[in-house]
Amino acid sequence: MFSQEIYSNVKTNEPKTKRVSFRATKEFHTNNYTNHYVHNGSFPQKHVSNIENTVDGYPKLQKLFQEKERQIANYATKPFGCKVNIDQIVPTLNKWIQKDHLCFDVVMIGCLTDNQFIYPILSQLPLDRLVSKPGFLFIWASAHKINELSKLLNTEIWAKKFRRSEELVFVPIDKNSPFYPGLDQDDTSLMEKMQWHCWMCITGTVRRSTDGHLIHCNVDTDLSIETQGAQNVAVPEHLYKVAENFSTATRRLHIIPARTGWETPVKLRSGWVIMSPDIMLDNFNPKKYRGEISRIGCNVPLKNEIEVLRPKSPVQKAQQN
Repeated sequence: MFSQEIYSNVKTNEPKTKRVSFRATKEFHTNNYTNHYVHNGSFPQKHVSNIENTVDGYPKLQKLFQEKERQIANYATKPFGCKVNIDQIVPTLNKWIQKDHLCFDVVMIGCLTDNQFIYPILSQLPLDRLVSKPGFLFIWASAHKINELSKLLNTEIWAKKFRRSEELVFVPIDKNSPFYPGLDQDDTSLMEKMQWHCWMCITGTVRRSTDGHLIHCNVDTDLSIETQGAQNVAVPEHLYKVAENFSTATRRLHIIPARTGWETPVKLRSGWVIMSPDIMLDNFNPKKYRGEISRIGCNVPLKNEIEVLRPKSPVQKAQQN
């Protein structure tokens, strides 16, 4: 947001010509919403003007989002849910790997609740066999737990298997939000940590310049803010959209290692296999899932309209000798 200028139309004898003059303001405008919060208790993120529509005023990006959403929907499996207890998540996934020979190109772990057992999942599960190469791993956790996970990802064993690429952030709108992480605060910190973080890791070698059939960079943003009137669910829709917009893969798995309860339901989503102790429908079958993948393919096909509209990194000129 920028400081507003005061405009005044000047009347002239030329009716068809409009001139605009600028008049300086005596007031000093500032966007110091941190100070505003101290005096009024209103969080800075509530004053962002384009939360509901991040591409408002950008018709090309609006069309890109519409085309991308339509293309993803056309090449998505039917929604699958796998209902298992927390202590059976690792054995069930090991069975998928060893007996059913399943692997996924996109694996997301975690949701926006505090009582998650993400560390045991990461330390016990052979993710290098569950995630294909190349593949993508999204790990969501609160600000406090993401620091613990960072220590694990920095170890030599993990660094060889997964390359930490991006950090995503989700910010609740206020303390009344269903996504406010009020149960997992660090008592030694002066400021409250209300944001959620995600480490996006890559397996194998993926280059933005040459692997456009695998990734679509610059389609979405790294920071998302909760919209007004968001439903009380365990996983906001935008968490799925970020992964769908970035990777063209159709084999997607979401692991939720926590009890969410009936008050924060875990809903199914087309194109995803969602594993949770509280998933609303238990309908996953490895044979039927392989049939769905065979029908739509492992990657969303490229579309010229999307490629033209998609922002791309500038191509560096070849260095002259």
